[in-house]
Amino acid sequence: MKKVLITVCGRAGSKGFKNKNLKVFCGQPLVYYTLAAAKLFAAQRPDLAVDVALNTDSAMLVDVVAQKYPEIRHIERPEELCGDTVPKMAVFQQTLAEMEKLRGEQYDYLIDLDITSPLRRAEDVKGAFTEKESREDLDLVFSVAPARRNPYFNMVKLCDDHVEKVIESPFTARQQAPAIYDLNASIYVFRRDFLAENKTGILWDGKCGIYEMFDTGILDIDSEEDYQLMEVIAGHLYENMPEFGNVKEKIRR
Repeated sequence: MKKVLITVCGRAGSKGFKNKNLKVFCGQPLVYYTLAAAKLFAAQRPDLAVDVALNTDSAMLVDVVAQKYPEIRHIERPEELCGDTVPKMAVFQQTLAEMEKLRGEQYDYLIDLDITSPLRRAEDVKGAFTEKESREDLDLVFSVAPARRNPYFNMVKLCDDHVEKVIESPFTARQQAPAIYDLNASIYVFRRDFLAENKTGILWDGKCGIYEMFDTGILDIDSEEDYQLMEVIAGHLYENMPEFGNVKEKIRR
């Protein structure tokens, strides 16, 4: 049986949006949406041995999680991994190492689910994992959404006293340009050995694949305005696209 570690990571300090990991979203703690998605994935894939770990230095976040999900293993984040410029991969590596020490055996995959991405469809985590599982040549798969602008066609950069296209091209229509995606940071699926052995903290050291998500459902929550807009979007999606409501319905009451 393959072994999968799901990580849920959130630090106490956030300069852009204070205590964003502790927010209540559409009536439930924000982190519960990610935990519900993790538990739903485990139920969808009973052929896997799935553990879930919370990596944080926030006692308040630990308490919120323990209220409804007491079985989640807490991995204390050390001070040296709490800075603004610490690569997320370093946090994943610390969690992986600590959990493998506790279990006494290695995992095969690590999935990271971002706390500030509450609007996942029921099939999204499973879909991203299946993409990685089916591609042994890939070191990781991450979630993306179609980009609304394209550097080959309708994006510009400053060049002294004028602007130019970001990437020079002969294209006269958006449809001619290569497909471009935004990384939305919602889901990462790593091959265990690539993650454990990485020394740079740079994703692009590996061979990467993508899993495409519904773009309107993902918005980086980095400000109060982002948070308020995401709640409006959530209301629309819950009413009109039941697959988004499936995750919310799985939150423990």
